[in-house]
Amino acid sequence: MNLELRHLRVICAIAETGSVTKAAAVLGLAQAALTAQLHRIEGTLGGALFERDRKGARPTALGELVLARARVLLPAVEGLREDAARMASTTVPERYRIGAVNGPILGGLVHRLAAEQPEARITTHPAWSADELIGMVAARRLDFALIGVCGDASPPTSQGLIWRDIALDPVFVLVPDAHPASGWAEVELSELADARWLATPGDGCFSECFAAACVRAGFTPQEMYETDLAGAYDLVAAGDAVALCQPTFRVVPGLTAVPLTGVPLRWRHVLGWHPDSPGADIAERVVAHATAAYAEAAARSSAYQAWLARNPGYGPSGTPVV
Repeated sequence: MNLELRHLRVICAIAETGSVTKAAAVLGLAQAALTAQLHRIEGTLGGALFERDRKGARPTALGELVLARARVLLPAVEGLREDAARMASTTVPERYRIGAVNGPILGGLVHRLAAEQPEARITTHPAWSADELIGMVAARRLDFALIGVCGDASPPTSQGLIWRDIALDPVFVLVPDAHPASGWAEVELSELADARWLATPGDGCFSECFAAACVRAGFTPQEMYETDLAGAYDLVAAGDAVALCQPTFRVVPGLTAVPLTGVPLRWRHVLGWHPDSPGADIAERVVAHATAAYAEAAARSSAYQAWLARNPGYGPSGTPVV
C-alpha cells in the first residue's frame, strides 16, 4: 500500500483525540474500519505507531517521527491548494520578453509597460546582433525584437516576423569638443575624409551603406576601430577617432554630436514579432509605447529637437500612447 495524505490525517486524528474510537467519530468512520486502516498504515511504515490500552492510544517513537513529518506536510499541502486556487481564479500577468540592439527605446519602453501593468512579467535581452534577436523571436524565446536598419533597407523577412517602424533618425557624427566641427550647425561628410572612424559590433548592411556614402562624398574611409560604447567615448574624447551616432545620443562631457549635411545616412528603428506568438495580441500596444519611449528620448536633446523642426519627416513614425 502506498502512503497517502489521508493516511497522515488518520494518524494525526488518533494522536489528537488520544483514541481510535474518538478518531473514528471525528473522521466519520466505523471503529473497525479505522482500526483495519491503522493496521495497514503500520504495515506500510514497518512498525506500530501507537501503544493502545484501556487509557487510549499514545504514539510510539516511530509514531512521533511520523507525526512530526505529517504536521509539516499537511499544512504545506493545504497552503499549496489555496495558492493554486487563488492563481487559477485570477488573470495570468501579461508577459513581455523584449530583445534589443543598442538604441534609445528599450529603457523607456520597459518603464512605460511596468507603470501601466505593475503585475506584468518583463524581461530584456540586449545583443549586438539583430540576427540573433530575430532568431530568438522566431523560436518563441523572445516576444519582441527592437533593432535598427539603415536607410530604406527592409528588416530581414526569412523568419516570418511582422515589422513596424518606430522612428526614422538621421545619423550624426560624434566629435570631441576640441574638434573644429563641434561648434558647427552641421558638417559635410567630405570634411571628415581624413578622420579615423569607430564602429560598434553588429550585423546588417550599415558598414556598406557608410562606405557608399563616403564614396559619394569623394573619399574612401580609413579602416575602422571596432569597440564597445565606453571604448568609443574614450577614443573620441582623446581625439583619436570620430564615430557615427544616433541623434538621441546622451550628452557625455567633452563630446558633441553634430548633424551631417544632407543626411547621407539614415537609421530606422523597427519592432518585430511573430504573427503566431502570444506577443501578436499585444503588439500594437507595445508599438505605441515604443514610439512614446523614442519621443521621450528625442525630447531630451534640445539640439535634436531643433534639427527635427527644420527637417520634417524624421523622428517618431506613429502616434505614441499618452
